Amino acid sequence: MSETKTNLQIDSARLWRDIHDTAKFGGTPKGGVKRLTLSEEDRQVRDWFRDACEAAGCEVHVDALGTMFAIRKGRDMSKAPVGLGSHLDTQPTGGKFDGMLGTLAALEVVRTLNDAGIETDAPLCIVNWTNEEGSRFAPAMMASASYAGEYTPEDILSRRDAEGVSVAQALKAIGYDGSEPVGQRKFSAFVELHIEQGPLLEAEHKTIGVVDRGQGIVWYNGEIHGFAAHAGTTPMPLRRDALAALSEVVLTVERIAKENGPDAVGTLGETVIENPSRNVIAGDLTFTAEFRSPSSKTLDLLDSEFQKAVGDIAKRRRVEIKLDRFWRKEPSVFDPRLVEAVQKASDTLGYASRRITSGAGHDACNLNAVMPAAMIFVPCKDGVSHNELEDATQADCAAGANVLLHTVLSLAG
Repeated sequence: MSETKTNLQIDSARLWRDIHDTAKFGGTPKGGVKRLTLSEEDRQVRDWFRDACEAAGCEVHVDALGTMFAIRKGRDMSKAPVGLGSHLDTQPTGGKFDGMLGTLAALEVVRTLNDAGIETDAPLCIVNWTNEEGSRFAPAMMASASYAGEYTPEDILSRRDAEGVSVAQALKAIGYDGSEPVGQRKFSAFVELHIEQGPLLEAEHKTIGVVDRGQGIVWYNGEIHGFAAHAGTTPMPLRRDALAALSEVVLTVERIAKENGPDAVGTLGETVIENPSRNVIAGDLTFTAEFRSPSSKTLDLLDSEFQKAVGDIAKRRRVEIKLDRFWRKEPSVFDPRLVEAVQKASDTLGYASRRITSGAGHDACNLNAVMPAAMIFVPCKDGVSHNELEDATQADCAAGANVLLHTVLSLAG
């Protein structure tokens, strides 16, 4: 890498301004962001993003699932572009950095190259993937999963939120039901910058996480059907309490994850009691559960032990438990050549780094199945994410964007 290119840096102040300006779309009183996918707030930030990309000289296209592709031309347009980006949707109580950093840093890379008058050999493509979070529509990362062939676009378009609104209806409502077929736009590689969403980099005083793999994930939807009865007149031995059964399910998820190695995690994230009342024993409820591990074999063990334990709980408590394992994402091992490109860029720029496994799912994990992919992590305060307290420093965000810049330059020529 020449001295001139090594000295090339993104505009830290401009990136920081963009992060805070876009956080106003769906901004919450506590300083976070509520920008559910395909909501009015999502439309607002998409419009901002389209305008910013076009102002940077990019040509913006939208596919049938609403994913946005902003093309910066290269010297040789016959070459497949290098993809870079992330997502702009958030959790209901999300922060300013999850997804936004990677998408806005990709825009900043293009602006920096424009300012320096640098033309790459291959074109670049900034991508805003639809519904990475999965908080309004399931599954998470649905657009990149469909791009990678895990789901048909028709399947995804038919998915509905809690109010019964389909993805197709939501896309049309905000004007992002694009005409480009899903998967038509091909890439030579994809690189995603993201906050770590965990505590390791901060604890070890590392600036860059060179991500070499991502955890596998198993998601479940569950139902428990007991028997609603009077809380004051029903003796304890005669109860068929759905909520008491759920308490055992919760502790079972925790126990199984702890017993299957230090890298396994399990969570029961949602529950809804049907017709809840203070003086009625819970009769019916629904819940969600998940397990994650970087090992496919461990995922198998977690799943089999969970299925058996749930059956035992149902029998012992005389309730019916329905468990639907509706999504499984295998662990991802990122392309070694791209991982080395990230490592070389970090080393050349002088940042302290470490190899790291992604505990969260990301669009790059899906794309890794159909193209070379890699990720770059930067620290977030106390490892907190999916929370309005999510925070990162301007210096770390700029460092990650600089590594993204030089990684992309090495790939695009």
